[in-house]
Amino acid sequence: MVLFFTSTVVDPPVMLYMGKDKVENEDLIKYAWPQDVWFHVDKLSSAHVYIRMPPTMTWDNIPQALLTDCAQLVKANSIEGNKKDNLTIIYTPGSNLKKSGDMAVGQVSFHSDKQVKRVHIPKRENVIVNRLNKTKVERDVDHEQERIERIKKENAEKRVIAAQNKKAEAELAKAREAEKASRSYDLLFEVEEDPDAPKLTGKAIEEDFM
Repeated sequence: MVLFFTSTVVDPPVMLYMGKDKVENEDLIKYAWPQDVWFHVDKLSSAHVYIRMPPTMTWDNIPQALLTDCAQLVKANSIEGNKKDNLTIIYTPGSNLKKSGDMAVGQVSFHSDKQVKRVHIPKRENVIVNRLNKTKVERDVDHEQERIERIKKENAEKRVIAAQNKKAEAELAKAREAEKASRSYDLLFEVEEDPDAPKLTGKAIEEDFM
């Protein structure tokens, strides 16, 4: 079971989600999307909260208000962390999560510590937590089917972009050929001027045609 929330501090609103328990967290680690960012209380047990970023956002330029929403949601869903002030919340791209067979259920590490950022939370802000909880939706997710559908959609979008690029390249090549042909046609009617020939006056030019 996955819990979904909507953060409205950015426009358009952004989806946040987390597993209902540590078993569900295992699937979320395995099936995180490329645009997902993972949040967790540093050095304490907590929920695994994810942002599904829109195409215009990258993990290292998440707006501060959205970071605060995620951090407050993580804190509120940590039994120990919810009681403490001055917490550190860590976050990293979902692709940076590392899971090995000897780890406990729900435990995770990172491929690169350099891709882990931190945000400080002085205290719980009930206004934020209550706002997010009002948007909560709980539903079962077929992660494998969702992954298949996502890949199909991404591949279709890639094909559309490739077709557009191919069309643009063909039109550019056609325009260049037309310009080249035009230049060749103009050269047929160019007459080289003899630098040693006498310059004719207007009257001489008129007489020359009589």
